[in-house]
Amino acid sequence: MRVKDAMHQGCTWCSPDTPLSDVAKMLRDEDIGAIPVGENDRLIGMVTDRDIACRGVSEGGDMSSMTARDVMTEGIEWCWEEDDMSSVLEMMEEQQLRRLPVMNSEKRMVGILSLGDISHSCSIQESAEFASCVSAHH
Repeated sequence: MRVKDAMHQGCTWCSPDTPLSDVAKMLRDEDIGAIPVGENDRLIGMVTDRDIACRGVSEGGDMSSMTARDVMTEGIEWCWEEDDMSSVLEMMEEQQLRRLPVMNSEKRMVGILSLGDISHSCSIQESAEFASCVSAHH
C-alpha cells in the first residue's frame, strides 16, 4: 500500500506569524491535533496542542502576543505520497512520530498521515505495533 491510499487528504496550515489564539481555534474547529506551519512556500514547522500547552502556557509568556513561530516544532520529517506504507511506518516508529506531512512529486503538501489513518488502513496487528512504538517512553 502507498501512503496516498491511507493518508488524510488535504490539510489546514498556518503561517509562522499566525496568532497563537488563532492556531488554537483552528485546532478546535478542525478537530485536529496539529497544524503545519509554512513560510515562503516551505514547510518550516508544526504546532500541536501539546506545543501550545508546554511551550506557550507553561512558559508563562504573554499568550496574547505569541505566534505559531513561538511554540512550533522545527525540523519536521515528511514523506512522499508514493512511498510504501511499511517503510514509512518503520520510520515513524523509530522516531516516535504520530503524524507525518505528505508531499506530492511537486513537493506540495497534500495531506497528513496520522495514527488514526494508520488504524483505519492497516491490519490490527500493524496498527497495534505502531501505536505501541510511538507511545513508548523516550
